Amino acid sequence: MIKKLISAALFMGMSYGALAQSPVTITGDLKTDHVVPVNLYKVVDGKANAIAQEKPTRDGKFGFIFYPEYEGFYVIGTGSGISMMDAYKFYFKGGEKLSLAISDTSYTLTGKENSKENIVLTQWHDFIYPIEKKSVWFMKGNSTYVDFFPQFETAVAQSKTFLDHKTTGDAHFDAAMKQVIQFDLASYATNFLQTPRTAHPSVEEFSPYFVALNPADFTTYTQPLYSYPFGIRLMDGLIAVTMRKNGTKWQKGPTGVKTMIDVIPNDTLKGEIVLESLATLKNFSAYQAINDTLGKYVITDNQKSRNVAIATPLAELKTGEDGYKFSYPDSTGKVVNMTDLKGKVILVDVWATWCGPCRGEIPYMKKLAEEMKDKNVAFVSISVDKVKDHDKWKKMVADEKMTGLQLFATDQNDFSKYYKINTIPRFLVFDKTGKVVNVDSPRPSEPELKALLEKTLAN
Repeated sequence: MIKKLISAALFMGMSYGALAQSPVTITGDLKTDHVVPVNLYKVVDGKANAIAQEKPTRDGKFGFIFYPEYEGFYVIGTGSGISMMDAYKFYFKGGEKLSLAISDTSYTLTGKENSKENIVLTQWHDFIYPIEKKSVWFMKGNSTYVDFFPQFETAVAQSKTFLDHKTTGDAHFDAAMKQVIQFDLASYATNFLQTPRTAHPSVEEFSPYFVALNPADFTTYTQPLYSYPFGIRLMDGLIAVTMRKNGTKWQKGPTGVKTMIDVIPNDTLKGEIVLESLATLKNFSAYQAINDTLGKYVITDNQKSRNVAIATPLAELKTGEDGYKFSYPDSTGKVVNMTDLKGKVILVDVWATWCGPCRGEIPYMKKLAEEMKDKNVAFVSISVDKVKDHDKWKKMVADEKMTGLQLFATDQNDFSKYYKINTIPRFLVFDKTGKVVNVDSPRPSEPELKALLEKTLAN
């Protein structure tokens, strides 16, 4: 443990040692059902970015020593990634000692040298935990708005006096803590509405806090949201709730993004929404459609750098580039290569037997294939089921009388990695020479797909 702590201190010291006079020392006990990594995060532009990871010992011991890059909030989280479920906020400026024990759903402070700031933060965590549990740990209970709204309104009322007699002597922290209370309440409120429940409220059933919830109260200025570990997530939640209250439907493309950014008053934060939208795209033409219209909101150097990082791989998959030459077996074990289909327009459907939306497209796919049976189009379905589900896939192909080429790629396949396919179904179109036409095309249930295939055939 000591060697690991020293190594962390040296590494962090090289990066940030000049910015803090004394290091922060964190020691902890992981008291969870399974031993998982413990991560230390800093906050960058409203998101938590990992700066160190520690694998606890067999008995759950872990620790960090680091020089804080700034005075403010940092996060300790467990598991392979960051989420609101297992992330805990702490405040560091240099010289603090933090001792804690982390359970599967919460944490407690241990030891006698924890700072006043982190004691207050923990008191707030303990106070708001019943609300957090219902909002964030929704899979462990059956809370609906019927029980949540009254409990939440009580917590909001009590939060107004929470900081009475809790001043720490650190004016910077005391001001930031007031902001965190408001941001936490809004985060738990919006997260509750956006997560699965057995019953969901109509807008008319919203309690007073939800009725009054206004994105402008949180997004007029950049820095407060940027300093909050889940600032961008909160902004997304505020937009979703506001659109719901306004009866606004989600739309694809520039129009949909414009609808979202209109909810936010701050231009820099509008840029964050634009970047989030661009990051979900799968082809360069869709990227250009949004960026050419709304890229003016990508203002800061950091935003511009992220925009380039998004655009670069998409540009590599733009129309006219050579398609990835897949090669997978069909239900008889015969390997089918993309090159075997040269001379045909190719429609690829990436799907799995467990995917409801994928199954919903099957009738439309069969109908489209029938309508275009005399056309020079190859209909190719590539399954990304797990290896263990091969027989299940084979049976479904037979039972559903699925047409076209049915190929089995498994969930670990190069085609999905190359085209960054993280959600399915996904439809891709290639021309007669195997070049990209669209790597995120309309679905068979949408008439635009048939029009695209016919246009590609004519070229």
